[in-house]
Amino acid sequence: MNPVMNSEHVLRTFVEYFEQLGHRRITGSSLLPPPGDSVLFTTSGMHPLTPYLEGRPHPLGRRLVNVQRCLRTTDLEEVGDDTHLTVFEMLGTWSLGDYTGSQSLSWGYDLLVDGFGVDPGLLYVTVFGGDERSGPDHESLRTWQEIGVPVELTGTENWWSNGPTGPCGPDSEIFVWTGDTPPRSTPTRDERWVEVWNHVMMRHRCGEDGTLDSLPQRNIDTGLGLERLVAVLQGKESVFETDLFEPWMRSVPPLWDLDMRSLRLVCDHLRSCIVVVGDGVRPSNTGRGYVLRRLVRRVLTCLWRVDPSRTLGDLPEELIGHTLDHFGQNEPAGRIRDVLLDEERRFTGLLERGRRVLSQPRFSGPLGEDDFGHLHDTYGLPRDLVLGLRS
Repeated sequence: MNPVMNSEHVLRTFVEYFEQLGHRRITGSSLLPPPGDSVLFTTSGMHPLTPYLEGRPHPLGRRLVNVQRCLRTTDLEEVGDDTHLTVFEMLGTWSLGDYTGSQSLSWGYDLLVDGFGVDPGLLYVTVFGGDERSGPDHESLRTWQEIGVPVELTGTENWWSNGPTGPCGPDSEIFVWTGDTPPRSTPTRDERWVEVWNHVMMRHRCGEDGTLDSLPQRNIDTGLGLERLVAVLQGKESVFETDLFEPWMRSVPPLWDLDMRSLRLVCDHLRSCIVVVGDGVRPSNTGRGYVLRRLVRRVLTCLWRVDPSRTLGDLPEELIGHTLDHFGQNEPAGRIRDVLLDEERRFTGLLERGRRVLSQPRFSGPLGEDDFGHLHDTYGLPRDLVLGLRS
């Protein structure tokens, strides 16, 4: 591994490699999907490209590469471990009915080994072994056998879909060994094998009844998380130890004496809040604004446990600027700071009102569903806040 390979170098190397292979770079969309889309935030690199994967011609051609910022709340409780983040960047490539899965895998191997300097002896891959709906992915298996990378065949773990219906297909995942011993076992049996790149052979569309039909074209959709890739290339045990989080992990501890998991959560959530606000979202009680509000309040709850005297106003403005610069956002750092401080004031007021309400005799005993509903509808006190005040 190359510990001096910083995140900007990794990003640039990835994009330029595929540009040299005829891919056109498309601008990474904001976290906000286009109007009419049912999801609150963009959750994967392929999401904005769904119409083109289903056959619509893309204005830039059939070979594409991009860097897409994404937000996921499904793993919110996992944030604080070594790999999970709320906002992250996905490096992606696409073949819209152009080259084969075998070609994509070969290029992926070459970039990891020759471009990023990964020892080929530290690689292992998984390939779809077939199930009742579709046979094994013979093409990917043959490709890896010819290259000389060990293969583990799996079932549903290597079948990719973006939901119960829509584009789908077998995928092949590339893993790198991160243990301090020689490689052992297989990716499904040892968590020291860390997945860095997924290549999806998007050939099918799943219907409402679960049947598979062929897409108009055979696509390739690949994705790898920038933060996780950087951690592996720099030989770090956690994404929070990389240069992407270095300013955060250096600046926050002098302000708040947090344990490691709480420190990681605070750094992740604050960084995510900055990106969400930078894309135009403001705190509210519904939709995207509620996701933002929830993130801010999780941070404040965590911080106030260790020092209720400090506020988000103590956060260095340079951290906000650093994050905005990295994600290419033009919102002034001062405006982001004002949004966060305003939400802090609102939450402080809500906590004070909540304590007064919960001190009433009718709420002194165990709370039932009717109580939670009344507290929410009458006083604007959500269940998680009530439970926090009662604990």
